[in-house]
Amino acid sequence: MAFKLFGYKIGKEEAESEQLKSFVPSVDEDGSVPISGGGIYGTYMDLEGQIRSDSDLIKKYREMALQPECDTAIEDIVNEALVFDDSDYPVQVILDKLEQPESIKNKIRDEFYYVMKLLDFNNQGYDIFRRWYVDGRLYYHMMIDDKNPRQGLKEIRYIDPRKIRKVREAKKAQKNLATGTVNPTTSYNEYFIYSDKGFANDGNQGIKIAPDAISYTHSGLTDKDGKVIISHLHKAIKPLNQLRMLEDATVIYRISRAPERRIFYIDVGNLPKMKAEQYLREIMQKYKNKLVYDANTGEIRDDRRYQTMLEDFWLPRREGGKGTEITTLSGGQNLGEIDDVLYFQKKMFKSLNVPVSRIESDNGFSLGRASEITRDELKFGKFISRLRLRFSHLFDKMLETQLLLKGVCTRKEWEQMKEEISYDYQSDSHFSELKNAELMKDRLGLLSDIDGYVGKYFSINYIRKNVLHQSEEDIKQMDEEMEEDKANMEEDGMSSEDLPPPPPPAPPPQQLVVSVKKEETENTRVVDDVDQRELAKSMTAFFGTLVEEAKGDKEGN
Repeated sequence: MAFKLFGYKIGKEEAESEQLKSFVPSVDEDGSVPISGGGIYGTYMDLEGQIRSDSDLIKKYREMALQPECDTAIEDIVNEALVFDDSDYPVQVILDKLEQPESIKNKIRDEFYYVMKLLDFNNQGYDIFRRWYVDGRLYYHMMIDDKNPRQGLKEIRYIDPRKIRKVREAKKAQKNLATGTVNPTTSYNEYFIYSDKGFANDGNQGIKIAPDAISYTHSGLTDKDGKVIISHLHKAIKPLNQLRMLEDATVIYRISRAPERRIFYIDVGNLPKMKAEQYLREIMQKYKNKLVYDANTGEIRDDRRYQTMLEDFWLPRREGGKGTEITTLSGGQNLGEIDDVLYFQKKMFKSLNVPVSRIESDNGFSLGRASEITRDELKFGKFISRLRLRFSHLFDKMLETQLLLKGVCTRKEWEQMKEEISYDYQSDSHFSELKNAELMKDRLGLLSDIDGYVGKYFSINYIRKNVLHQSEEDIKQMDEEMEEDKANMEEDGMSSEDLPPPPPPAPPPQQLVVSVKKEETENTRVVDDVDQRELAKSMTAFFGTLVEEAKGDKEGN
């Protein structure tokens, strides 16, 4: 079996399977630049007249991530998606559905942990996921030893997405000379172009790289035309800009309207216009003191050359008026209302699929049942699951390359196995803990109900997988630990029979039936409380005495 990897061909050459012909080209929404044979053409987009290329788009996303509100939302998303624990990896490979020998599964697990070690995921996992979420794409160069590719991956190096792009080149269509028609394009040539200087709007020159050498994953979101990969932050561009503009306008309004200003009416008598203006300026200079702080030099200086909106007004008044007068101009009203700011803040959080309740830091989560989880938190949890599933494509490519180089499987076998390989992410969410605790309680209750049917209708293995929902790894671990516990008890001189039996399940409520004979009739009384047995017995004896006395009186009469 031969396969191509990193431009090398390993194994014997085999005839390639003939591709199906169609007049409709295949759709691959991964942001690759579609070109025809003979050149490379860039794809540009214009957002608000500022963003013209993928590089500008990524730069815009990174600027958004620096804003406090947007950074808070990103922190919640990344912290919810990846949970780091000193005892275990944040991501583990699950092979329960993989129908392969246990030796193959162990090799796959070992190679996966080797890839995680190359990524330094325990230390850099947070930055890797955040980088992927903000930029909307992630590139890694998988490096091997050219002289000995069988040793597997040697290093995995991050590539700036502004310096690399994927190209999808369609092979030239061939014209049928007999019919005069052009055969539809049926095959494509995919590769990556890398440029250390980046891709400007008018340049697409770079190094051609084989697709097997690059591990590439993206957000899965595209623009309306389906040509440009966008980030999850793209929806928040407009709400964030509106929030910034509204906050700036609010600050300017409050600074200009907050202080109270005074109006000075200066009596100038019958002075001529020039003399009156000179007299007014002298009065202003005499009573006006404008001291400002210079942040550059740290000095206090006098600046009386300009009059701002925050200063007092000086107006002349002629003879016959009220004379010199000072009045106060009140400041703005309702300066404490920020409902419009909070509205756009909530709108920005909603655009990022983050629950609005997380904006307010003083709001904590309730310690109630899992049924009390809000709908927003449930939606947020499903959104995090979709992000994890999309991000896992990064591991697929690296694991595939490592397994092919080590000879664990062939490319054809990998195509069959990858659909049965999944990844499990750790979670420390409070709501997840509540849900898991209640699910475990319900499972144990169900287990006690069907315990009498084990061996008759259900097998132990079926119950462990379908009732307790234990994976193969969990079952294997539990069996090993139970064997160890059994061995330890035998060493201590104990047996399984010496262990106290498990507590019996709570009995169902019983009913006590009391029968009383009176005048050849039988009355039945139901006592629901089991604890009233003694009271029921004494009442039965009392009613029996009454019956005997009634019979004696009847015989006497």
